[in-house]
Amino acid sequence: MPTFASRCIRTSQRWLDPDGAKVYTIAVDDSPVDHAWFSGRLVEIKLSRKVTWSTTPHFAIFHRGMSHLYLVLAWWGNDNELFTSVSVATAAGWLEQPDQYSFCLYDLEVFWAEREAYIDAMCRPCPDIGRYRAFRRSDWSLA
Repeated sequence: MPTFASRCIRTSQRWLDPDGAKVYTIAVDDSPVDHAWFSGRLVEIKLSRKVTWSTTPHFAIFHRGMSHLYLVLAWWGNDNELFTSVSVATAAGWLEQPDQYSFCLYDLEVFWAEREAYIDAMCRPCPDIGRYRAFRRSDWSLA
């Protein structure tokens, strides 16, 4: 079993895709994660789902792990359910195989922050997707 060591999580108010997905990066080290490695796959995954992305609270994690790149796309639906898609970049290309790859314990920190943002912004008499999209943990935020 490997020893746990925190990973560098980053986000920015400017990191929204055209549909409003909040983007986070996680890196095995402190170096920046290149969004270009993930952006094409994010578009493919979103096109493969019957979701109205522009009005659906959702987020993406661009995760540069020790041995692979992971793209986690998560979206809220059915009032309080979080749906997920995990893609992994392999030598054969991007794969989405839930029986082989999933999100990991480092991604769960982002999931918890997103849970809090969803409760605060969307679980109220007047849901506010703008408020949801604006939420960022200050210790992860870049200027």
